[in-house]
Amino acid sequence: MNSLTLKEKNFTEFAPLTEISFQSIPRKECVIVLADKTTSGIMYIGKTKNPTKKILGGYLAGYGNKTNKKINSKLLEEGFLERTAISWLPSENPKAAQQELLNIYKKEHGDYPDWNIKNPEKTQLKPRTQQTTKPVRAKPARKTAGNKA
Repeated sequence: MNSLTLKEKNFTEFAPLTEISFQSIPRKECVIVLADKTTSGIMYIGKTKNPTKKILGGYLAGYGNKTNKKINSKLLEEGFLERTAISWLPSENPKAAQQELLNIYKKEHGDYPDWNIKNPEKTQLKPRTQQTTKPVRAKPARKTAGNKA
């Protein structure tokens, strides 16, 4: 799956992220895909209830959750802004549509898109560390009406 094959799934034409305007962004729930214009490779598959807030406030301004801030950093600090294109597909159930696309992508490419991977270090199994056990302390006897200590 790449940005060219998403057109078959009724996604809008990919537009350069630098040319997105407030009027061009949909006003309803949708699945969003960010792609590299130079390679047509998909970099991120996301979902949103408010596309304007997600794209302009999250991706471009850096507000919101860790993923938004990571994408903002990639776009502005690592130089991806000029070569990133965006497309969306309005959906009644964007969460299910996103998960379906992620599953298709993973099946074809072996893993999720680069910007969807939360912590690459966590995907690798780490050796289990030896756990230390705490000594068990005896609980004090409870005071009862007949037992005054």
